[in-house]
Amino acid sequence: MTTLTQFTEPTAQAAGAADALLEGHLTLTRGAFTLDTGAFAFPAQGVSVLFGRSGSGKSTLLRAITGLDAATRGTLRFQGEAWQNQARRLPATLRNIGFVFQEAALFNHLNVRGNLHYALARAPASAPGALEQLAARVGISHLLHQSVTTLSGGERQRVAIARALLSQPRLLCMDEPLSALDWRAKSELLALIDALAQETGIPVLYITHSPREVERLASRVIFMADGRIERVESLREALARPDSALFDEEGPVSVLQGSLQASDESGLASFGNPMLRLRLSLATAARPSATRLRVLARDVSLATVQPQGLSILNQLPITITALHPGGQGRVTVVCTLADGQALLAEITAYSSQALALAPGMQAFALIKSVALME
Repeated sequence: MTTLTQFTEPTAQAAGAADALLEGHLTLTRGAFTLDTGAFAFPAQGVSVLFGRSGSGKSTLLRAITGLDAATRGTLRFQGEAWQNQARRLPATLRNIGFVFQEAALFNHLNVRGNLHYALARAPASAPGALEQLAARVGISHLLHQSVTTLSGGERQRVAIARALLSQPRLLCMDEPLSALDWRAKSELLALIDALAQETGIPVLYITHSPREVERLASRVIFMADGRIERVESLREALARPDSALFDEEGPVSVLQGSLQASDESGLASFGNPMLRLRLSLATAARPSATRLRVLARDVSLATVQPQGLSILNQLPITITALHPGGQGRVTVVCTLADGQALLAEITAYSSQALALAPGMQAFALIKSVALME
């Protein structure tokens, strides 16, 4: 069954003057592992995801950027301020960074309110009621007087997120915050993190092994391997490469931009823009604000003429722009939709040859049994 997954896109912001960058060149040796990033620079805006295999250096890079490891060498500038160079190294406590780790790292001797108040007391002056307002926003108001030792994993992470935000950070760092959670808690917290990143405007550095989390949150992807930053790409650029590491788990993926409209009398919702329309059968209650849809290439079929008498509602005119042979007799077909967005289809090499597919050809993309899920 074809699945499309609901996402929300971080609000676009003006691209990077020099004072809106995180840039530098850092080195750090920990045991037998050496981090040597090479020169890097990317906007300190939206959600920047550090992505790579285990042992690639993601967490080490996060420690170097945040100043948690005094052995870090090199240069680092954040939004025009020198955090590290040959003459100075700003301590982590003065970089004004919020942290959310895989383990929530809450104070077990304090209840939820106590954990939040700890951060609030060390922050610059806050508006009256800030703690209660943020607790309500992250869905923990009913837990304020509860011991943190009685919380579920998802609840603990909500408290950790609220505590980090109450410190009024300039940068929020999240190191695999969802890896220990079940799928439902992950889905709910992904939506929350996405929304908070947009609402607060605080730049986020986010570590994950999960392509789904990248596609759900990322403004850009920082690919790492062997202690080095290999490349920094926008999410769209990362999904445009047929050899993208984001495709290792489920194969090629497209992320379409648009807006989601609520279900009509037919029970179907629509997603898209004036030049693109998909009909969706909502598997769960969906937010009308969703602006990303994730489409697996293996769930997209192609036809050289528009089919008749089919139950497939989504028959999208496309132009074939490229064909990339892959393994196991498959071909990834890069298609351009009417609104200019890219849509990937994965078909067999036999079908590609039988249909005589070629760049420039006009065709139709068919997406069957579309389900929109959290």
